[in-house]
Amino acid sequence: MTADVWLPIPPEEIEGLPEGPNYLFWDGGEEFPADPADCVFYVVPYMKGTEIGVRPLPEMASVEVVQTLSAGIDHVQPGLTYLRPGVRLCNARGVHEASTGELTLTLILASLRGIPDFVRAQDKGEWLGGFRPALADRSVLIVGYGSIGSAIEDRLTPFELARVARVARSGRTTERGPVHPLSELPALLPEADVVILSTPLTETTRHLVDAEFLARMKDGALLVNVARGPVVDTKALLAELESGRITAALDVTDPEPLPQGHPLWQAPGVLISPHAGGPTSAFLPRAKRLVVDQLGRFVNQEPLRNVILTTGPTG
Repeated sequence: MTADVWLPIPPEEIEGLPEGPNYLFWDGGEEFPADPADCVFYVVPYMKGTEIGVRPLPEMASVEVVQTLSAGIDHVQPGLTYLRPGVRLCNARGVHEASTGELTLTLILASLRGIPDFVRAQDKGEWLGGFRPALADRSVLIVGYGSIGSAIEDRLTPFELARVARVARSGRTTERGPVHPLSELPALLPEADVVILSTPLTETTRHLVDAEFLARMKDGALLVNVARGPVVDTKALLAELESGRITAALDVTDPEPLPQGHPLWQAPGVLISPHAGGPTSAFLPRAKRLVVDQLGRFVNQEPLRNVILTTGPTG
């Protein structure tokens, strides 16, 4: 059997790949590069969606590692039931922190300072003055405090915030301060001027931001979603936006891509970016380093990084 490795980046463009495997390029094209049954290490095409990402999995009888190039793994989870026990699923921790942190800060500042209004006014040749909210002296709540949540706080630190509160699935202590468990989220929401969502999409977090969550947010608060669209109940969010009580900055939506004519496009107080958190110039060098490191570990039978789960008897 040939030990094939499927890569969504041409292997000749990746320096330092370990010798041994047969490297094949597949970025979601209609034709597979070889028999999927011979693939032992599958790097999932980036931002190609669930349908493409899981398409070869039913035929990957020999695969040992499924490596995503995204922080989230929700787009490949539907295909895990096809895999034999013992397959390791790894995410791309370390690849997207810088870019997502940058975009989060961009969305916050643009929303608070009214940059979309300035751009529209510029298009009409209008000078739009007036006072705008600052980020300084604001209270920020980060919901989902993994590596991306921590990177977001790195970038918020110079902005003279009044407070940063952190929430994750379970509580813990960090050098910066406590991370509160999810159970304490309802008590923290009313104090936050800016609520940032950077949590993975799981059954626990799907529609975490529902009508009750939004009702607990203070009047005038800003909701920023750089996580996954379905973390937010779109219908509930629309109701709050249309009331004018809160504003939102969304890098992800549900549905996604957001179709033309969807009411979110025209909702008051919302800034939408097209899932732009990860795809930047910072992505490719970091993705290549991750792939080289993981394949080196795989070839040398060393522990892999970022193992999110290992398939069991039922996938």
